[in-house]
Amino acid sequence: MTVSLDGFIAGPDGDFSWSAPDEELHRFHNQQVSELGAHLLGRRLYETMVYWETAEQQHSLEDFAIEFARIWKAMPKLVFSHTLDSVEGNARLATGDAGEEVAKLKEQPGKDLAVGGAGLASTLIALGLVDEYRLFVSPVVVGGGTPYFPAGVDRIDLELVETRTFGSRVVYLRYARA
Repeated sequence: MTVSLDGFIAGPDGDFSWSAPDEELHRFHNQQVSELGAHLLGRRLYETMVYWETAEQQHSLEDFAIEFARIWKAMPKLVFSHTLDSVEGNARLATGDAGEEVAKLKEQPGKDLAVGGAGLASTLIALGLVDEYRLFVSPVVVGGGTPYFPAGVDRIDLELVETRTFGSRVVYLRYARA
């Protein structure tokens, strides 16, 4: 997830327009997402990302955005929500407890899973089900909003695995649990 320098994924008013990727960063996201086995989403992120189910039909999109739309459409997605009755595309609605469902998925062989959405990520972090943290730190201070890490999380020791700085001044940090 993209995070402000002061640790928020969205500002006080829910704005996250400062996190929109440029072409270089978008292509990096494309590569990373193409390597995933599935993406786990909370309701709000799912509702934001459903745009990509039909985005490739827009002729005004850049080639890297069309590429992302194709990757996203093909990827299996598991949506965690207590309010949705159905989901679109290559997604299914989770029916069980988030911790139990994710623990079962992690036991299966295959590619990495990604999690998106502050609420779902908070739940999985608290349950110790997150093995890596991949942050895209934007050079902006938003002063409050939705935090990347939930309040009250116990200490998590991490090991820096990878870094990369993009032309947009965004810094990618990849940490594994130590």
